[in-house]
Amino acid sequence: MHDELSKYEYAVWWSEEDQEFVGTCVEFPSLSWLDKSRTKALNGIVRLVEQIVQDMKAEGERIPEPLAVRKYSGKFQLRTSPQLHARLVREATEHGLSLNSFANQKLAAH
Repeated sequence: MHDELSKYEYAVWWSEEDQEFVGTCVEFPSLSWLDKSRTKALNGIVRLVEQIVQDMKAEGERIPEPLAVRKYSGKFQLRTSPQLHARLVREATEHGLSLNSFANQKLAAH
């Protein structure tokens, strides 16, 4: 089971508010682990995810698939206001681009 857990996306950062490092797992956004040590925060969240996955398996619950192994179509829908839609079309046209190409450039820049 350890191999599948290593495919999850973990992050650790300093929390000024808590005065500790916070370990998180993207696939389990409600979980976190706090520790004074960066390494211990990472190890803590990994162990917590392992425990949660074991519990979910025992209960027959669906285990989140790691982002790293998911297949992506390259398509997603975005809803926005009519005003923003019109502004983006104008900007895209000013740049000689389709709205799709313009949006792709904007997204890639971030």
